[in-house]
Amino acid sequence: MLNKIKVLPVLLAICLIIPILGKITVNADYPIFYQRYSADPTALEYNGRLYIYGSHDVYKEGAGYIINDITCISTDDMKNWTDHGEVFNATTDSSWATLSWAPSVVYRNNKFYMYYGNGAGSIGVAVSDSPTGPFKDTRSGPLVSGSTPGVNPPSGFWCFDPGAFIDDNGQAYLYFGGNGESYIRVIKLNNDMVSVNGSATSMSAPRFFEAAYMNKINGKYYFSYSTNFSQGAAKIDYMVSNSPTSGFVYKGTILDNPPQNDYNNNHQSIFSFKGNWYIAYHNRALSTQIGLPSNVRVYQRNFCVDRLYFNSDGTIQKVQPTTNGLSQLKYVNPYSTVEAESMSQNNGIQTEACSEGGRNVSFIENGDWIKITGVDFGTGAASFEARVASATSGGTIEIRLDSPNGTLVGTCQVGQTSGWQNWTTKTTTVAGATGVHDLYLKFTGGSGYLFNINWWKFNKAVGSVTRTECESLTKSGTYAGNITSPFSGVALYGNGDACYNNYTFSDSKNYTIYVRGASNNSSTAKVGVYIGGTKAGTLNFAGTTASVQNVSFYTSAGTKEVKLQVDEDNGTWDAFVDYYEMTN
Repeated sequence: MLNKIKVLPVLLAICLIIPILGKITVNADYPIFYQRYSADPTALEYNGRLYIYGSHDVYKEGAGYIINDITCISTDDMKNWTDHGEVFNATTDSSWATLSWAPSVVYRNNKFYMYYGNGAGSIGVAVSDSPTGPFKDTRSGPLVSGSTPGVNPPSGFWCFDPGAFIDDNGQAYLYFGGNGESYIRVIKLNNDMVSVNGSATSMSAPRFFEAAYMNKINGKYYFSYSTNFSQGAAKIDYMVSNSPTSGFVYKGTILDNPPQNDYNNNHQSIFSFKGNWYIAYHNRALSTQIGLPSNVRVYQRNFCVDRLYFNSDGTIQKVQPTTNGLSQLKYVNPYSTVEAESMSQNNGIQTEACSEGGRNVSFIENGDWIKITGVDFGTGAASFEARVASATSGGTIEIRLDSPNGTLVGTCQVGQTSGWQNWTTKTTTVAGATGVHDLYLKFTGGSGYLFNINWWKFNKAVGSVTRTECESLTKSGTYAGNITSPFSGVALYGNGDACYNNYTFSDSKNYTIYVRGASNNSSTAKVGVYIGGTKAGTLNFAGTTASVQNVSFYTSAGTKEVKLQVDEDNGTWDAFVDYYEMTN
């Protein structure tokens, strides 16, 4: 039996934290990824999702680092993360390597290329058609080693920590090395991305230790890395140049040694996602809170992510690790199928490979739960369904809002399905789920493991709700126009700006209009609702986080104009509107 572990509240950067192989009981909002210890993050954006790959720190007390596979997680909102499991294992997906340290992943030629360290002695490359693998290394040996022309390894040179980079002109480079200021190497990659072009050249950086990483930002090359310990705790520093291979000027520190890292070195990835810059790194927060001794937790690390900001001169502001520093970029749509292994937090569960593809939530016991942050129910859900399996008598899914013991909007009974991978879909009615909430699926039942869950979704009441996207409406006024950020919708900048269409009211009765919107700043944006030319009320959108506001009104049957219009503008705010839903 896997033991549950109680985790104390986390007081550091928004960490994607992974425990030892065992059950977790959590009393804090963060960490947000628990299934595995993972480190050395590298990030890749593809088709609107952010994928983070990292070394999987297998837990075995007294064994040191055990890293022979790569973990992958992804998100499209920076709050809820999907667990894709281990996407590469050096011992089974390569004919020559046994270790897979500190990966770097890039996309080219309609394929995904993963560069990894076979320990500190050589570098391999694995390829996949999907960002979630499986990745396969089909070479018979390393891509880069000490015998590669130009590497010329000095004493103590580490041939690892690859950082792949594709320049604007299409030339790809691989940066690598460690354990000395002049122990950085860079070599060109051929267009096939699985062979090198020419000889490696050398670079130097003050206090360079490892974690070579390259970005090109506004025409400049930013080389970041982990420092050594010659001047205290290791940091993430950076240099800037007009060339990808030479002429770098040291600029300073991006990230000091983060909290709960025991002053160990770090490994970073700097990336842009949906218009924002971020830095991913790791520390030892979870293993510290679990209470592992320092000689054990040094080998059990976890991902962290924070925002990254630039000064007007192109220099990078020093990152301040936060407890909850990332804004949710979009709300979760509960009316589409959501993978159960997508969550912001969990209590007790694990995940495993699913016979229907992907992964499922597994090893569920009484009192376990998963949390999904920022779910937009709009005008309301009528039913809930879940894809489940059980080899025992099953249990119950309690559908709750805002906390594990929050408002109960429904329960879904799960029975015996004659196997942990024999799937069936269970449905139940729900009531009271409207607007935006954090969703908790709490699992209850008897002793032992209860059931597995593959996916879930909600359904609206048939025919009771009509959603209209604001960007499809007619615009009027001086400044009204379509926008793509913070959502696809319409901006209403001043008095008289409006968007409208005709809507057919089937009966003479009470209706409620729900509108999702936001202000452009911390002020409250006010949007009037007009039905057939008569003002029905005002929507108040407080701050930049989108919310759903509503106005109720009575109207007679017939086709009438529905208009959202600014008429109380005082010059301190702009209004953004996403959609409206009409319900009776």
